[in-house]
Amino acid sequence: MENTPWLGDSCSLVEAFRRGERSPVEELQATYDAIDASDLNAFCYTPREQALEAASNADVSLPFGGVPIGVKELDAVTGWPATEACVVFADVVSTHTSVMVDRISRIGGAVLAGQTTSSEFGGVNLTRTVLHGATRNPWNTEHTPGGSSGGTAAAVSGGLITLATGGDGGGSIRIPAGFTGLFGLKATFGRIPRAPRTTIGNMTVTIGCLSRSVRDTARWFDVCNGYDARDQFSLPRTNGWENELGVHRE
Repeated sequence: MENTPWLGDSCSLVEAFRRGERSPVEELQATYDAIDASDLNAFCYTPREQALEAASNADVSLPFGGVPIGVKELDAVTGWPATEACVVFADVVSTHTSVMVDRISRIGGAVLAGQTTSSEFGGVNLTRTVLHGATRNPWNTEHTPGGSSGGTAAAVSGGLITLATGGDGGGSIRIPAGFTGLFGLKATFGRIPRAPRTTIGNMTVTIGCLSRSVRDTARWFDVCNGYDARDQFSLPRTNGWENELGVHRE
């Protein structure tokens, strides 16, 4: 059994699963071992029994089948903390799962390994809160990984996990990506639905992921984009994000 998490991208991890070189359970356990040993403070919640059950039943034929991913603290998962990174809401639990998280786990096959830290309400471009303390940059732990998706950036860049969710209104994907050497895309507004809580946040906010490769993010958008009736601003589905990488258009 491998005792360290996969250091490549998510696409190559799925390929390793399919070849039988490692298993989703092994990868998830390695992820949790790394989280426990880490001083980055990138994760604030890890539902280990639930995740291990999902990893045990993972379908590796799916786009992200069996890949452990992080979910930013501001993204909703039923039964998980819904604190908005604010100590005032420390005891609040989510009663719903966002469309993006549902699609990446149900359609994509990813395993929801845990919740990554964020700045409070996603309001500043560093990740340090009263609720969880400071999240550290894996390149230099005296520095911030940025924000608001700082826990996501620290986890992916720091070798804990290959992929995690993010959101961007004024740089909250792009700044952490830049601070930690990752790929971060702020997509067109509505490309991935924000349902069911579409009234939360302003019209500059888009959602997506931080990743170790362009192809990981392209595959993410292949899975997660597309109209949802609960989000009146969501756009029709577009295909070919990964397949058309490198295709030149006049």
